[in-house]
Amino acid sequence: MNAPILPPGATTPPRPATEAMTTHAPGPLPGSLPSTFPGAALRARLRAALSPAWAARLWRAAAFLPALAFLATVLSPPFNHDVAAVLNFSERWLAGERLYADLIDVNPPLIFVLNLIPAAIAAWTPLEGPGALLACLVAFAALCWWLSARLRAGMEEGPIHAAFLTAGIPLAFLLPGYDFGQREVLMGTVAVPYALLAARRIAGLPTSRPLLLGTALLAAIGFALKPYFLAVPLLVEAAVLLCRVAFPPSLPRLVRALRDPVPWTMAAVWLLYLAAIPLLFPDYFGHVVPLVWKYYVDLGDLSLFSVLLEPRMAEVALLLVMVSTLCLLRRWGPQVLTLWAAAAGAFVSGWVQHKGWTYHAAPVLMLGLLTAALIAARWLDRVLAPAQARRLSWRLAALLCAGVFLVTVRGGEAPMREIHWSSERGGRLTAWLRQNAYGERLLVLTPDIFPIYPALNYANAQSTLRFMNLWLLQGTNNRCPESGERYNEPWEMSRAEFYVYRTVAEDFARAPPSAVLVTRHVGIPWCGREFDFIEYFSRHPLFAEAFSNYRAAGEIEGYRLFVRDE
Repeated sequence: MNAPILPPGATTPPRPATEAMTTHAPGPLPGSLPSTFPGAALRARLRAALSPAWAARLWRAAAFLPALAFLATVLSPPFNHDVAAVLNFSERWLAGERLYADLIDVNPPLIFVLNLIPAAIAAWTPLEGPGALLACLVAFAALCWWLSARLRAGMEEGPIHAAFLTAGIPLAFLLPGYDFGQREVLMGTVAVPYALLAARRIAGLPTSRPLLLGTALLAAIGFALKPYFLAVPLLVEAAVLLCRVAFPPSLPRLVRALRDPVPWTMAAVWLLYLAAIPLLFPDYFGHVVPLVWKYYVDLGDLSLFSVLLEPRMAEVALLLVMVSTLCLLRRWGPQVLTLWAAAAGAFVSGWVQHKGWTYHAAPVLMLGLLTAALIAARWLDRVLAPAQARRLSWRLAALLCAGVFLVTVRGGEAPMREIHWSSERGGRLTAWLRQNAYGERLLVLTPDIFPIYPALNYANAQSTLRFMNLWLLQGTNNRCPESGERYNEPWEMSRAEFYVYRTVAEDFARAPPSAVLVTRHVGIPWCGREFDFIEYFSRHPLFAEAFSNYRAAGEIEGYRLFVRDE
């Protein structure tokens, strides 16, 4: 066969015109879907959705999932019992009863003053007390988150560092779960923007006067909730002063540091608060504090060593040791330093209370885990190339938040308490009270806080007892009477016991409530026979006469209900 004659300079023969006109695009590869297949468009959309920009958005959303999970826990019943009891007292105070005269409690007045806000909302709107307080608490956490974001502006933060703090701060605020709203948790929440402000002061960054003073005032209020909380600003301010004066030391630097308005603003708030207590609440120092010192402090008290053996305190002590070791081995920046100092102060404040309860450890967990995860984020920013750190920032922040979430829920109360609430003791008592005493006044004779609170709150019922519970009767009857009788006679009683004995009977007879709720569990030593609250108070003629008009209406979970005959 003869070879085709090629034009000058050509290397391949030209294709015939008819062949060029009939040439088609190559068909699909074997095993692939044709472009007309319905799933092809879906696959194209998925490829677009998994573009780097969309993947970053998904990881950003994933980083907030742990905080959202805790938010769902916080908004679900049950309400924390101590928080509910304080709210109940503030509602009664707003209704006209006198704090520390008609309402006797160990807590200083500031927490009751703050609870007047949700109490007023519940009184003047359709929202009930627990819902009003939850709304206020979530708004407070949101405010501290916003302040934290403002105070981070201009700080040296790597991409992973910045992404983690954005999602990790709200997670730290919500991770206490059931203890959300406790004074320790409020302190831990306000400590975060305060620590970030302290970091700005160490770095020498300018801060607007409203932001600086607003944060200082909010922090002063949070730390004034309990005197123990002053350990937090003490250690943080020591860290600030040390960094600003000692590196390098000089007299002009000391003078500039002492002119800082933050510590003086907080000190002024504390002094004004301390001076206002005897003026506005004279019965607190004159009547309540002596009772607390003599009868309440030793209830459930542990030694400083024993409290470290309590499971939750032991966990946070180990966490603080690990964080402290990392902070001492290497410098991680002013934000890590001030958060670490705040965590150490929170640990001291919980330790010296000698109780070791879960909410005493809560602020250490909040601040300690936030500090530990921030150290990890800063380490990742250092070891990764800048471009890689930017690309992976939200993915790694999501993993750090997931780690904080898993550490917190492991063995914790949340979310199991919320899941099983309706079928457990507290939920059954709540349903029973809502059915039998909704919106009523009750005389509640029990040493318990939980589950009486929040059951009373959910039933919209009010206790008529001057105390949240009968802790004072427990404290005055912690040993058997010397006479060998089951109860002290009135002339044998201490002044504190006689005060309870007299006021319960007189208040009950003067304004009989709709029902009386009495527990079988009294928390008082067995002396020949069990201590019975009805038998004890019925020795007073006023109580006995008034109680004769009540009949037994039922019993649940060891609580007996007596209702007044119409």
